Parts: sequence; C-alpha cells; structure tokens
Amino acid sequence: MLLKNIKIFAHQVITTKLKNKGTLYLIIIFNLLLFAALYAEFEVRSHDHHQVEKYSKDVRQRWENNPDKHPHRMAHYGYLVFREKHPLGFFDPGIHNFLGNVVFLEAHQQNTINSSEASYSSGLLRFGYLSAAMILQILAPLLIFFWGFNLVSHNRENGTLKIIFTQGISWKQLLWGNTLGLYGLALMIFVPAVIFSLLLALLHDPAIVTAQFMGRYGLLVLTYSLHFLLIAMLAVYISARSKSSRSALITLLGVWLLFNLILPKVATVYGQTQYPAPSKIVFGTKVEEELLKLGDSHNPDDPHYQYLKDSVLAAYKVKSTNELPFNYSGFVMKEGEKLSAQAYNKHYDGLLKIYKRQNNIFRFTAIVNPMVAVKQVSMALAGSDYTTYDDFRAQTEAYRYKLAQTMNNLQIKFISNVRGKRIQGKPDILSKSHWSQFPDFNYRFLSFSQSLAQEYFSLIALLVWLLGLGLLVNYSKNLKVI
Repeated sequence: MLLKNIKIFAHQVITTKLKNKGTLYLIIIFNLLLFAALYAEFEVRSHDHHQVEKYSKDVRQRWENNPDKHPHRMAHYGYLVFREKHPLGFFDPGIHNFLGNVVFLEAHQQNTINSSEASYSSGLLRFGYLSAAMILQILAPLLIFFWGFNLVSHNRENGTLKIIFTQGISWKQLLWGNTLGLYGLALMIFVPAVIFSLLLALLHDPAIVTAQFMGRYGLLVLTYSLHFLLIAMLAVYISARSKSSRSALITLLGVWLLFNLILPKVATVYGQTQYPAPSKIVFGTKVEEELLKLGDSHNPDDPHYQYLKDSVLAAYKVKSTNELPFNYSGFVMKEGEKLSAQAYNKHYDGLLKIYKRQNNIFRFTAIVNPMVAVKQVSMALAGSDYTTYDDFRAQTEAYRYKLAQTMNNLQIKFISNVRGKRIQGKPDILSKSHWSQFPDFNYRFLSFSQSLAQEYFSLIALLVWLLGLGLLVNYSKNLKVI
C-alpha cells in the first residue's frame, strides 16, 4: 500500500506537469541546449585532438631532422609539447579552457604552459562556456525548483492537503511520491543527454570508448542522477515546510543563489586570502635565490663547482679538465641541471601546497553546499580539474629533465674537451642519428582510480546530503496540514 500510494503521487506529478505545454516546451528546449552543447564541445575536442596529433608529429620530425650538431645546442633547441583534452572533457570542460595548452621544454629552464583558450577568447568567457555540465549543474536545478516549489504548498493553500490526509495518506507517502515525480521530470532532461553523449562517442570516435572511459562515464551519470534526486528532495521538502507557494519559491531561489553564486565566491576569496600564492615574479626570484645558494654553474669561482672541479681532478689525478677522459663541461651542466631542477621543484612543491589548501577550502564547502561536491566530482571524472592539469605539468617536467640530461650525457661521453679540436678521437659535434634515439613525449592521463582518489570527500559529502535529506523526507511528521 505504501509503494502503491507513492507511485500514484509520482504519476500524478508527472502527468499534471506534462499537461502544461510550457513544461513540454521547457523539456524540449533543455534537451536541445544539451544536445547542442555536447555536440559543439565534442567537435571542439575532436578538432583539438587532430591538431595536437598533427603538430606533435611535426615537432617530432623537426627534432629528428636536425643536422649534426653539439648536443647542448639540441638541449636548447628544445621540444614543444601540447596538452590534450580528456576524452570526457566534452561533457564537462571544467577549467581546461582557462589553463595553458602548449609548453616549450628546454635545458636549464622550466617554462610556463601557455596558450589557453581563454587568452584567445572574448571577455565573455569569464562567465563560462555553455557546456552540458553548466546546464546540468546550474540551469537544471533552477528549473526543478520552479517545477517543485508549489507541489505541496499549493495543496495546503487550496485546502486539498487536509482531504488527502483524511484518506489515510502519510507525510512520508506524499513527500516521497512528489519527490520521485519531480525526479522523473528531471530525468526527462538528463537521460536523453546521457544517451546522446554516449552515441556521439561511439559513432564519431569509438577509439575513446575504453574501459576507463566507461568507468568514468558510469560514475559521472550516477553522480548527476543523485544530484537531481537531491534537488528534487530539497524542492519538495521546502515546499512542504513553507507557509505559502510564494515563500517556497523565494526560499528555493535564495538556496539556488547561495549554492551557485554566493558560497562558491566566498570560499574562493577566503581560500586566496588565507593562503595567498606568490606572483610569478616572486616565485621566479625565490627559485633563483635558491639556485645561487646551491651553486651557480655559470660562475667559475662558485664554491660548489670549484670544489666539484678539484674533487674530479684529484680523483682522476690530472691537472687540467682537458686531460679528463670525459667532457667536463657536460659534467658541469649535468650537475647544474640537477641543482636547478631541485631548486625549482622545491619551490613549486610549496606553491602546489598553497593551491591545494585553497582548493581544499572550496572542496570542504561541500558540507554546506552539495553543488560543490557535484562540480568537483564532475571535473575530476572528466579530466578537467587542476589535478589533471598538474599531472600534465609534472610529466612534461620529467620529460624536459630527461631530455636535458640525455643531451648532457651524450656530451660527457662523446664530445671533445677542447672546442673545435678532435681529442682522443672525440668530435665537437654528434651525428643526427642520436636525436631519433631519444623517445617522443607520450602523455598518459590519470587513471580512473587516481582521479577518484582526489574527490572521496566530495563523494562522501554528496552521499551525506542525500542521506540527510532522505531522513528529513522520510520522518517528517510534524508538518502543518493547514
């Protein structure tokens, strides 16, 4: 009897709302918006993917086609690397478009990842793209609130609520029935988008539909499904608690503004105030100061390198670096690269801790704002969060360091100690065949488990919200009938 009454109320909500042509038009409009956003983002991602492949091949060919030259010149010739959007990035672009996509890798220098989409777009981009995630996270809840604000309060106002309860209906049956009915309407917006996005991937780029993709996509769908259930429960509960439909609508609009605009902005500003990050100039200055403390490879009188030189000469029992069986200049540059990377990584790790603390403040607001939990999980699964971006930076830095040290090792092993002279059978330049032996850059996205590990708190916060609202709906007995 309990489930039967819940089904009756749910069916009544859906049929009553669908009788209104305005509801049908809104469902159609939202579906069209979602289809357009998904298709546009998918096309952008596909275009970017082909561009990255094209220019990456071009960079590799140019690298391998360099003529015979000194390996240190190749270290400064450098390598250009491109950041690619995650296969699920078309669903939720997150912060991808606001971060750089291209980085030039060279010896002794950690360059910034440049050329973000935002840097080439109009100022309107600061308000965000009309992506599927934006529609589902911000616009869809507003529509659900609009559909659900008077589901219970209207019955109280016209006196039918009292009649309903005289027939043996409980608050539990009424609230769950209205919640599931409202949830069913929400799914009419969401389910077509789920099917459409999967068809896009399968028909246009089936290579991206891997087990990792499906795992991420499945959890993404589940997250948004729970998100809509939570929104439906909140709308129905506030409608039941409000004295009038007007006050319910005002309350729900206030909640929407609080969740989507006020709390995220306050959390962001508070995080930046509590944990201020140094400017690029200050950061660069600190790295330089640290490097000078460790040793300056360009200064022949530097204590560290003077000690290094004396130690090497003593170990090989020679008086001059020209008598060493290896290229001493390359040896010094290898040491310099190690120390410069050490200095940079030390300060970047400190900077990363600041960013993580700032983001954690934003993440922890999921306790009072479930929209944050959905946003964080969605970006992590779509590979468009800061963690994914920093993983790309870490992989490029590891590749840069390997490139520099490989060229230094080639110099140490094969290059003459005296410039322009062939000493001990060693030339001043190397054959171009060495360049092709150095492997190409191959970026690997974070695994499903690695991405998910960053957002356990957000998932738990979302589940706590669902449990809390579920208990409120389930055990609401003292609500006013009149």
